[in-house]
Amino acid sequence: MCLIECSRSPKEQMAEIIPFQALRYDPNQVKLEDVVTQPYDKITPEMQSRYYDLSPHNLVRIILGKSGETDTPTFNTYSRAAEYFHDWRSAGILKQDNEPGFYLYSQTFTVPGTRDLAERRGLIALGRIHDYAHGVVFRHEQTLSKPRADRLNLLRATKAHFGQIFMLYSDPEGAIEKLLVRKTEDDPDISMLDEYEVLHRVWRISDPALITGIQEKMREKKLLIADGHHRYETSLAYRDERRKEARQTKPDAAYEFVMMTLVPMESRGLVILPTHRIVHGLAAFDREHMLEASKRYFDIDRIDLRTESRSATTLLEEAGENGTAFVAVTRQGPYLMRAKKRAIHDALDGVSELQRELDVVQLHKLLLERILGISEEAIRNQEHVKYERDAFEAISWVRQGANVAFLMNGAKIQQVSNIAFAGGVLPQKSTDFYPKLLSGLTVYALE
Repeated sequence: MCLIECSRSPKEQMAEIIPFQALRYDPNQVKLEDVVTQPYDKITPEMQSRYYDLSPHNLVRIILGKSGETDTPTFNTYSRAAEYFHDWRSAGILKQDNEPGFYLYSQTFTVPGTRDLAERRGLIALGRIHDYAHGVVFRHEQTLSKPRADRLNLLRATKAHFGQIFMLYSDPEGAIEKLLVRKTEDDPDISMLDEYEVLHRVWRISDPALITGIQEKMREKKLLIADGHHRYETSLAYRDERRKEARQTKPDAAYEFVMMTLVPMESRGLVILPTHRIVHGLAAFDREHMLEASKRYFDIDRIDLRTESRSATTLLEEAGENGTAFVAVTRQGPYLMRAKKRAIHDALDGVSELQRELDVVQLHKLLLERILGISEEAIRNQEHVKYERDAFEAISWVRQGANVAFLMNGAKIQQVSNIAFAGGVLPQKSTDFYPKLLSGLTVYALE
């Protein structure tokens, strides 16, 4: 059945953001530091237990609750999440703002691996949900069916969004930032440190003229999902379910929107950390074969850390300034691998020009798949491949018996956006935007 977008062609679709009445934790009843969390997919079992211990009202009970031995199809983590949400609203633990607004969200942090202090500012708002074909919202990652199903079950049970989709837009002139900057002169509504010593501050924006000005400037923007692909596609699926149930056009229905934090991709506080790869469990792994076969595509230099004053990661960063490169860490030591542009261009003739220039594509397609024999499906299912943000942790995996670790440089936002806006996607775990957006600062209830 043809619904909302049927009257408009994909070319006419535009970014639409609207203010909303967020549910927020009442600071008179809870300590915010004890109840908000990192995004659900970044919560380890250890973090989950710690969050549970912090407060009986910690959001983890809703977004990533513990399973029980007596769980059934009708009594489980999702049904308990709905009960917690209902009870916290009824008790005023979560209180709804009196009027709709936008929320300016600032994160101040030390860039990992440096002493540099940075600030990233974004705008929390509701954004209209679009199919990718409409050319308004773009992805840069593939999603997996299991996490999509998990998030959809939670959304069906709670009918609410507890974390924001991290969206990027281009604003070279800083037009939207200029509208927001004066707000930071006021005292924030929220100010707190998280477990990574990131300072999170939030200001509510209710001025109608300011809201309208921001909306107008956002209308022509393309939106790129930085983090939250699974939750965005979950929102798409849920929207389509509700449209089918409604059997009529409801363009302003709550399920037509999802909560977003919109950040300009030109922000100096936009940090993308590298995600290193650890290959493990390959019984037939042969270091000499790997290095010999790799010479066709890469210039390879052994790094002797006894005589080299710079670290392997420093050498990697320097090599990355003039091309693509990564470091292969074996039990016998590290090797700097720099791409032979012409050889890789020829070897990846079935890959788009933009993709060929990415180190993660070169690593996955040539080294992992072609040389080490790990299939694309196995990589997607994380068979024989682990991902690690910290380079020293990645190296320690090799010391503990992993076959090899590949240290990477961080992706460049221009590369990511160019590929995404051209309709392409990057390999899994190609980007790691830091810091993450906290869940629970604002909650969007559909009912």
